Amino acid sequence: MGEFLNNLNNFIWGLPFIIFVMIVGLYFSARGGFFTIAHFGHVMKQTLGSLMSKESNTKEKGQVSPFEAVCVAIGGCVGCANIAGVATAMMTGGYGAIFWMWLWAFFGMMVKLVEVTLGCYYRSKNERGEYYGGPMYYMEKGIGRELGLKIGAPLAILFSVFFCLQSLQGSQGFTIAEVLHASFGFNMIVVVAIYSAVVLYLIWSGSTRAVNFATKCVPFMCIVYLLAGIVLIVLNIENLPTAVYNIFHDAFTGSAAFGGFLGASVTQAMNSGVSRSMNSNEAGMGSSPLVHGSADCVHPVRQGLWGSFEVFVDTLIICSITGLSVACTGVMDTGLTGATLTIEAYKSLFGQGAAAYIGIMAVMFGLTTTTGYFIYYQTVIGYILRYKPVLRDRIINIFKVYFPLMNVVVTSYIVLTGQDATMFWTIVSLVTAGPVFFNLIALVILHNKFFAIFKDYLARYMGKGKVDPNFNIFYEDDPKVAAEEEAVREELRKKVAAELAAHGK
Repeated sequence: MGEFLNNLNNFIWGLPFIIFVMIVGLYFSARGGFFTIAHFGHVMKQTLGSLMSKESNTKEKGQVSPFEAVCVAIGGCVGCANIAGVATAMMTGGYGAIFWMWLWAFFGMMVKLVEVTLGCYYRSKNERGEYYGGPMYYMEKGIGRELGLKIGAPLAILFSVFFCLQSLQGSQGFTIAEVLHASFGFNMIVVVAIYSAVVLYLIWSGSTRAVNFATKCVPFMCIVYLLAGIVLIVLNIENLPTAVYNIFHDAFTGSAAFGGFLGASVTQAMNSGVSRSMNSNEAGMGSSPLVHGSADCVHPVRQGLWGSFEVFVDTLIICSITGLSVACTGVMDTGLTGATLTIEAYKSLFGQGAAAYIGIMAVMFGLTTTTGYFIYYQTVIGYILRYKPVLRDRIINIFKVYFPLMNVVVTSYIVLTGQDATMFWTIVSLVTAGPVFFNLIALVILHNKFFAIFKDYLARYMGKGKVDPNFNIFYEDDPKVAAEEEAVREELRKKVAAELAAHGK
């Protein structure tokens, strides 16, 4: 089974798929004038520089504030992949994997701006008047209704199904169990069972608690991990030039075998780097729009800038800290993988205390990712079963148990079959490919719509071009469209009422 999954992953994440992903990223970046880099200062001013502003913290009933949305989204992407996934990418793809991880992040800043913008633009309301957005809505509304393409609705369903299949990987439990086992010798299955119980409590408490949890934890955990990593790299600064050289050199030549490292080809470096980068920063996966679509924002692109900020923080800062820490401390020759390799890098400076530190970071990263992803899954399930409210609520309640339980299933399988962290990240890569493929297809189809919204933002907020007073900032700002959408919602309300009446509710 292990060999089959590895071969399947190598096939799916082969050159054709990676080239497709990169071409999409390059297209949006180039046509957008490499906006996220050329206007990096504007991105930072409207995100990091606006954290205390009224706009970033304003929300109406049924929505979340832009800051809450980005905390949930960063919590969803800054997870154990930043600690263990990067290290595993390096052990399977060599130093060059870091270059490909960076390259996708470079393109991914623009790709996430695109998907978050479209998610906000095509956002919708449920029967309770609460806002929801995400790929399903820009597929159904933008592709299906606005462009009149029949592929819209099927694409939305395919994305939804494959997105939910990501739950097969569990919810960060394996890496947390791996860290605590490596640090303190704890039984991995017992650890993951306890962790799953905590996850069950958090998600059963409701999405409001999950949002509050992410809002409080995300800024703190990112700063703490960043500071410790910088100290580690600075104290190994003499090794940094060689590490950077290896990253760029091996990206195009492959990595030779040394010590406990088996070597890697260029294709392996690309496979490991791009898949780990995408799994970590989630650019192109369609996950972040699921929460950003609920944000109370003044313009879709303004919220999209937060998406770019997420990629910058997650990959170009936090993942880079992990990658450079491993590269600078010379632990690649130990043959270790996953979180154990990262722990070894930190132990080279901080001693045994590093084990406790990485353990705490893994638990915090894992819990914020888990709570963030549950909100995503809940939104997708709500979309699939929006005409069946009774069944929807039952499925969500079942999912609340199934979601943390998969931690125990996956971890038990890997431990009892003698596999290591590489197998876990293989499973992660496999279940990531589906939603990425369908979401990127949708972004390509809607490219003209995005650039129309983008053009309006440049004119309205950056003085580039002339503002069209007749341009509708959001999809439903058009009275005709709003009337059509309200008719759809009214039909939904009738079906929901009939469904509830049939069940005596």
